[in-house]
Amino acid sequence: GTGTTIVEVSPGGHQRLFATIPARSVPGGVGLTTALVALRSGWVIVGSLPTADGTSATMKPGELFVLDPWGHVREVIRGYGIDGPWDATALDLGSVADLFVSNVLNGITNGQPAATTKGDVIRLTLKLTGAEPKVIGSRVIANGISVHTDPAALVVGPTGVALSPSGTLFVADTVNSRIAKIPNAVFRSSPVNAGAAPATDARGPPLNGPLGLTLAPNGDLLTANAADNNLVELTQRGKVVAVHDVDTADPP
Repeated sequence: GTGTTIVEVSPGGHQRLFATIPARSVPGGVGLTTALVALRSGWVIVGSLPTADGTSATMKPGELFVLDPWGHVREVIRGYGIDGPWDATALDLGSVADLFVSNVLNGITNGQPAATTKGDVIRLTLKLTGAEPKVIGSRVIANGISVHTDPAALVVGPTGVALSPSGTLFVADTVNSRIAKIPNAVFRSSPVNAGAAPATDARGPPLNGPLGLTLAPNGDLLTANAADNNLVELTQRGKVVAVHDVDTADPP
């Protein structure tokens, strides 16, 4: 709820500061989230869910910052269903891109109520041929996902998002230790209840507060548990392939 920096990490592990977005650059402040996407054209898009003091009582709906390849903010995107952007992924087609963003603040104002099932996922279609990316379409493609405020994490809600080549979007339902699936995410015109049983791809152990989510080169899903440091590999049908503790030294 208060972070303002983005770090670039090279494939070899070299780190450098890519951008600092001044906290006073927009009304309500800056609080960068993991809704972070780098497009092939060089644009970097990052979500912000700002707070005045790092607590859920002062959370604001936020926005998306669009940065150029040199880390300069060129555009701020508000509205279009953006309400607490928490994670993101993109289908990058060069001249256009579909940006899939999970939201955690629908139905929550000033930190209340402390828990809802109104988390959702929106699809923003961006035109990339102009001076800056331009939103040319917006659609809610999933809703009904559990969210709750948390004194340590600020918010716990739908975090990892990963798009398969077939067009199914997978979402890490962190609160309920499950993976949800949204079929036809690229062309869908009405939302799926992603919190309902039919949308469940996998649930329960070894999933334990899944956060990050990505597709491995073989098409399997990889998700990182917040509650036990395990990296879990699953098929896209939800079958567990492997579990590996990636940090045996530190507590979850």
